[in-house]
Amino acid sequence: MAIYLDCNATTPVEPAIVDEVVRFLTDEYGNSGSRTHEFGNRAKHAVERARRQLGEAVKSKPEEVIFTSGATESNNLAILGLASYGRQNNKRHIVSTQIEHKAVLEPLGFLESNGFEITLVRPRSDGFVDPEEVRSSVRDDTLLISVMQVNNETGVRQPIDVLAELLADHPAFFHVDAAQGFGKETTSLQNERIDFISISGHKIYAPKGIGALVARRRGYSRVPLQPLMYGGGQERGLRAGTLPVHLIVGLGMASELAFCDHETRASANLRFRQDLLIGLLPLDPIFNGDPELMLPTTVNISFPGIDSEALMVALKNDIAISNGSACTSQSYEPSHVLSAMGIDPQISRGAIRISWCHLSESPDWIAIANKIKSLL
Repeated sequence: MAIYLDCNATTPVEPAIVDEVVRFLTDEYGNSGSRTHEFGNRAKHAVERARRQLGEAVKSKPEEVIFTSGATESNNLAILGLASYGRQNNKRHIVSTQIEHKAVLEPLGFLESNGFEITLVRPRSDGFVDPEEVRSSVRDDTLLISVMQVNNETGVRQPIDVLAELLADHPAFFHVDAAQGFGKETTSLQNERIDFISISGHKIYAPKGIGALVARRRGYSRVPLQPLMYGGGQERGLRAGTLPVHLIVGLGMASELAFCDHETRASANLRFRQDLLIGLLPLDPIFNGDPELMLPTTVNISFPGIDSEALMVALKNDIAISNGSACTSQSYEPSHVLSAMGIDPQISRGAIRISWCHLSESPDWIAIANKIKSLL
């Protein structure tokens, strides 16, 4: 059976989290909105505990945590939810980057078709976005700056800390899509200058279908978001619908474990990376993105002369990998991320992404390398 190495698409669920999620499905199944009995009260307390766990991870108040279905919904709420405020205050300019996930780029495209102006900053050839270039794109009428924490295809970390400092003197809102970095890179999201943080549970060993948007207050003022759907008033009126208590409990526990176990996990991931590099470096792969800037859980590499589809087929019984974002894996079009980096189309067509975690088993990299060599 192939070893799963596509953790940037989704991670396995941590065993301890499985147990807790199942408990809230089978025993503690109350509705957190039911206040007339103990089943509802226990569910409510569980949700509030998860809210604290997630808030503590990014040094935010529990009431600033809004539970959503995942980072895609969180991104949409942060971007589209500001549109009304932007129109009312004549701030219709947004700055982002060309390497954002489609869950950011497509909402931005929707706003552009409805009268907003969007500036997308191009990355360097190593996958890094220059924070000075982002800052120089900001204008007096800029409503929002949205820059991801870690790129999902290359694993390259972006300069969130530096950008937060550069934006200290500007009133525009700052949004970070942290789907790939939350719980893996532990400090940059704690910067109070970040107004919005999008989080996905299934990228940090929690179940699919749960995420959060951290919406920090500025002083005593709530951020001027408008909900995307109505009907119930849950989550401070910003996200209607009965809360999935079992999933929220899983996300809360995942958030706490990610920070408590950070050093142990990081060590395991670095060992895995070292084994991978020892096995594959003799083949002279091309790294798409600066390896020094990548999280220790991802590599994006190409082997000149080998198409990524052919490579994945050849290795399908050994390792489960991808050639880009899971959200666009049905498409054989070149990666918009690698294209923005200026990667040669021939190299881009051969790019594969290998992504792992502390739960990953290390394959026989020598055998993998021999199979790759046979395709050259």
